[in-house]
Amino acid sequence: MTRTPLRLAVIEAEKILAAAGVDSPRVDAELLAAHVLGVERGRLPLVPLVDPSVVDAIGKLVARRAAREPLQHITGSGWLGSIPLVVGPGVFVPRPETDLLLEWGLSVSPQAPVVVDLCSGSGALALAFANARPDAVVHAVELDRVALSWARRNADIRGEAGDTPIRLHSGDVTDPKLLASMDGTVDLVLCNPPYVPDGTPVPPEVADHDPDIAVFGGADGLDVIKSVISCAARLLKPGGWVGVEHDDSQGDSVPQLLSARRVMSEVEDHVDLAGRPRFTTAQRRP
Repeated sequence: MTRTPLRLAVIEAEKILAAAGVDSPRVDAELLAAHVLGVERGRLPLVPLVDPSVVDAIGKLVARRAAREPLQHITGSGWLGSIPLVVGPGVFVPRPETDLLLEWGLSVSPQAPVVVDLCSGSGALALAFANARPDAVVHAVELDRVALSWARRNADIRGEAGDTPIRLHSGDVTDPKLLASMDGTVDLVLCNPPYVPDGTPVPPEVADHDPDIAVFGGADGLDVIKSVISCAARLLKPGGWVGVEHDDSQGDSVPQLLSARRVMSEVEDHVDLAGRPRFTTAQRRP
């Protein structure tokens, strides 16, 4: 049986993914190879030769990725902060950009904060926050039942790993009575809502696999964000903070919506690693 250098198998996979228009063909090829081998990506150089069965397994996964199936669906998990999250059909896949919103939220939180993650999807922000801050009381709100089932699964996994349990709520952010018993008691509201303007062209990974309810936010993409801002203004205690992720075309409109609320101050927009407007933050006036 002739064994193949893993390096050559990865190079071939990279070529196939690049031809298919995948944004990061080398990274994806290495991650798929690492998944098949059951090792971390950084340890691939320690595997010089692989059996034909491994090359075949890598090839099958590469074919799925070349068809623009999300990498996270193929491997079964995505990441936010320091934790893996199980994801699949029917739930939005966490993106690296949201790590910046998480880092900001951790930086402004007091001791033993009460945190609410609106439009939680897979539970990504809520669970990543609870993992980083065991002293926090974290609530996660999600409307879609399929997404909520993924969030429950992730919450169970993180609980078994020893993280502080989060509190999951089935709810609609447009409901003016959502979490009404918590009005004026919350230190931090985080949200990665559906914000893409309707009709915007999106990659096949999004168009064919992410649920529309988690992606598109009306003609200007602001329908859900407006409700998020109203909800945050009601939930936050004086001095509490809100952070809302948004489309890169909304770097002016979302700060304007927050500035229009008299109870909000310290409104600031933040850019992502590519320098594009990505999320806006504000503080409930003390």
